[in-house]
Amino acid sequence: MVLVGCSDDVGKVSLGLFTTKDVVINAKQDPIVTGVTCHISHVEADLDFSDPSDMSIACRQTGEISAKALAKIDRSKNGEVVFKESKSILFKSLKVRRIYDAENKTLIYLSYSTKESSGSHHHSLSTVPLYNTKAWQWALAQELNN
Repeated sequence: MVLVGCSDDVGKVSLGLFTTKDVVINAKQDPIVTGVTCHISHVEADLDFSDPSDMSIACRQTGEISAKALAKIDRSKNGEVVFKESKSILFKSLKVRRIYDAENKTLIYLSYSTKESSGSHHHSLSTVPLYNTKAWQWALAQELNN
């Protein structure tokens, strides 16, 4: 899902007086598991053709996580891209992928840059446990059926 032009900025901090770079904090709600909100911080450079690849992510349960929503997600090892934002005019983007950890009944959110920077693919990870949610019982039932 591409969220271009959405006004989801919740914070913006300048990196200094003599730079055009800011740390921007976005809040993005998972489009399928609507009880999860991810806060993503990344550097935005106004005068550059490409924003830096560094980012950080923190995802939390901010509403009910339903069994119905959990049944709709991709439960493969690759998971699915839930957010995507262009970071340059030349193919670099920031993506957030949701992966379901069935054994631990946890949603994993991995943010990463699609282009190598300084010999490294930058990435960050956050998890949302399903314990004590309506989805927890569904996850237990799925485990028993397998």
